[in-house]
Amino acid sequence: MRKKIHPAIIFSLFTIVIAILIFNKPAYEDHSVKSKSNTVQVENQALHNLDKPIIDISGWQRPEEINYDILSQNISGAIVRVHSGTQHTEANDAAFINGVDKSYKNHISEFQKRNVPVAVYAYLAGTNKEEMEKAAEVFYNSASPYNPSYYWLDVEEKTMADMNDGVEAFRAKLESLGAKNIGIYIGVYFMQEHSINTKNFSAVWIPSYGTNSGYLESTPNTDLDYDLHQYTSKGKIAGFEHHLDINLISTDKEKEETFRKLFLRP
Repeated sequence: MRKKIHPAIIFSLFTIVIAILIFNKPAYEDHSVKSKSNTVQVENQALHNLDKPIIDISGWQRPEEINYDILSQNISGAIVRVHSGTQHTEANDAAFINGVDKSYKNHISEFQKRNVPVAVYAYLAGTNKEEMEKAAEVFYNSASPYNPSYYWLDVEEKTMADMNDGVEAFRAKLESLGAKNIGIYIGVYFMQEHSINTKNFSAVWIPSYGTNSGYLESTPNTDLDYDLHQYTSKGKIAGFEHHLDINLISTDKEKEETFRKLFLRP
């Protein structure tokens, strides 16, 4: 025969269960506060480091050789390669067979953990519009989960008859997928030789090295309104023992305003 349970005991048990549920409720509010706080921390750190260089980095700079704690203290921002544009070969083992950079996840995660603002780039190497669009899709799908501030197209090589059409196909596909801030990295001579139009891009990044001594020697010889200048591929920064590409905001631009545009946009 079943024993009758006293109502007071049932009430006590019910109260305990409710208390457990309340105290173990997921703290969604905490996540949103942390996210908001992190955005403020990123901005404060970046503006404090505004006079420090901006680096661009790829799978050629292996994560296991980087002291991210030290390197992050000595830069203001990082532009990380996500797509190499070419398939994996013995000579190009920094990317997978689909062109995705082998180290981009590590680089982005490590920099973002240390409140370094991150943009991303892809090297363009499609031989027709369809290949350009497919590469843009792979690039966006790989990079977008990290919410980069800018998507850069690295245009250095003629890989199709009308390179301007290829560049625009890549850019337009990227925009259609949801990328809002899209810039182009291109040398002045290459741009002129292949009639590359930059009007549809919201930012321009130009390499100009001088003798490539590792130091700033000169500014790009162009009337083009550019935002970012890559001045060496042989830079040295504490936290990494090998060479790095180093960049700075155009000397013709207001530094903080331009930095905000390239790295601190929502």
